Formats: sequence, structure tokens, C-alpha cells
Amino acid sequence: MGVSGCGKSTVASLLAERLGCPFYEGDSFHPVSNVTKMQAGVPLSDEDRWPWLNQLAAIIQRHLAARQPAVLSCSALKPAYRALLRTGRREVDGSCGGSSAGTADGQHSGDVAFVLLDPPRALLEERLQKRTAHFMAASLLDSQLAALQFEDCELAARFGSGSSGGSGTFPDAEQVVEAIVGGLSGMT
Repeated sequence: MGVSGCGKSTVASLLAERLGCPFYEGDSFHPVSNVTKMQAGVPLSDEDRWPWLNQLAAIIQRHLAARQPAVLSCSALKPAYRALLRTGRREVDGSCGGSSAGTADGQHSGDVAFVLLDPPRALLEERLQKRTAHFMAASLLDSQLAALQFEDCELAARFGSGSSGGSGTFPDAEQVVEAIVGGLSGMT
């Protein structure tokens, strides 16, 4: 999870390959109306996102019901979005204080794991400027950063210091995948 340009698709596809499970590119499920808005530099509203997130949640729920792993790339910017993805239901409160965000002791539930890719802003801007085949306008970075909300207890892992974290280094995709795979054994 994370804003556009953080490396979600690259990391998720490598992780799925490594785990030998299906990979779902969340962006490919956006309706044409969402794609058109993003191409025009118009930020998506919650109302724009809910139908898209419902589709992604249905994919996750199918895999959970079948006890089959899968990897999904999705911005999942807000706690309520992650609550829907995790439970298949729209929750009013998706934060760690809410009933469905984590386990009773505040730790992340192991059935659905959210990994935040949070590179420095300079790297995000560089990546977005280089992308030519993606529909999201680089001008939407500010709106995505403003929408990104999370609590550490929601996350299985976080990579990077964030857009306000200066110009520090950010691990490459292979390093992120290795760390995720290494951490999977501790998740239940």
C-alpha cells in the first residue's frame, strides 16, 4: 500500500512470484470514470473509490475463504479502506482503536497484511515524472499524500521514512520482498 509511485506494483508482483501465488494489480480494477478523472488530474473522492475497493475486497474474501494466498497492490490510503479490504465490510472506524483493525492486543491480524511503502517525496516525484504509461497524473501526488492515514498497528511492515522524512535511502524492490518474506513466518 502507499501513494502512487511508491513501488506497490513492482514489489507486489515480485512478492507474488516469490510466494507462487496470484498477483492482482489494483489499478486494473478502476472503472473508466476513475481513470478519466485521474488522467485529468482530478483527485478521487471516497464515493469514487468505494465501488473499486468493493471489487478488491471481494477478491481478498474469495482467497481468504479458500485459504489461498494472494498479493494485491492497492493504495489503501485510509483506515476505512483497509477495514473494507480486511473484512469485506465497510466499517465506520478502521483505525486500531476500532473493532476490526487489529487483534485485541493491538497487533496486526495475520489473515490480511498491509505493507506500507513510504519513500521520500523526492523519490516519489522522480518516479512519477519518469512514468509515461500510467494513467495517474503526477499532479495528484499532493492529494494522495494528504489522504494517506495510518497507524503502525495496522501495518505488518513499513518501509521508508515517509514523504516528510527527507532524502534518505529507500530499499530496492528485491530488498523489500526479502524483508516481507522473512517476516511472514512470524505472522499468524
